[in-house]
Amino acid sequence: MSTYQTTLLGREEIAAWTMAFHLAKPAGFTFKSGQAIDVVLSNQAGLDESNARHTFSIVTAPFEDRLTIATRMRDTPFKNCLKDLPDGSPIGIEGPSGSLLLHNRQEREAIMIDGGIGITPFVSILRQATKESQQRRLVLLYANHRPEDAAFLAELQALERSNENFRLLATMTRMGNSSEPWSGATGAIDAKLLREVSAELATPIYYLAGPPAMVAAMRQTLNDAGVDDDDLRSEEFYGY
Repeated sequence: MSTYQTTLLGREEIAAWTMAFHLAKPAGFTFKSGQAIDVVLSNQAGLDESNARHTFSIVTAPFEDRLTIATRMRDTPFKNCLKDLPDGSPIGIEGPSGSLLLHNRQEREAIMIDGGIGITPFVSILRQATKESQQRRLVLLYANHRPEDAAFLAELQALERSNENFRLLATMTRMGNSSEPWSGATGAIDAKLLREVSAELATPIYYLAGPPAMVAAMRQTLNDAGVDDDDLRSEEFYGY
């Protein structure tokens, strides 16, 4: 992977306990939607070689002029340091890396399945697909505990309105703990829901992103439903 120097442009809260960090896009840096970077915080108090870097999927699409990452704000030395960095601070990045990339054959549909902050690579993919007016049919199944936990939900709803080839199915699993209204689906992404969605498509390829346990369980559910591993692509998010 190549190494670049960049600066922190700013940050914003995008969901409960979730922040996005905006970085300047270094000259010569290129990537594909779905890929990731390592963010390296060198010479920062409380960090050493064992905890000074973290891998993040890139939220922004390749056509955009900055790089955005997003993460749940756990109480770890790295994330506490990142949260407290002043705007304009130098940051190292390495990459891009990762292979959670859309297939080339646009006649085959894509079903993207995500839990929580695993949404980040799919935001990049959907922004780019909408910008390019791709004809591939795209379906996103997006599960969160509550609406207030769902990063980028409003943007995804707007992308669905503007892209006739994209369908969003967002579902909430713990609405009893929510203070916000929700008129959409509730409950986990399960075999029944997957069958209903898949029945509308001819030859979909499935993309999974999220915590390792969620990805493993969803892969097993798809395998049990007869989906071949050749039609499954996944990215496990550790420490988010």
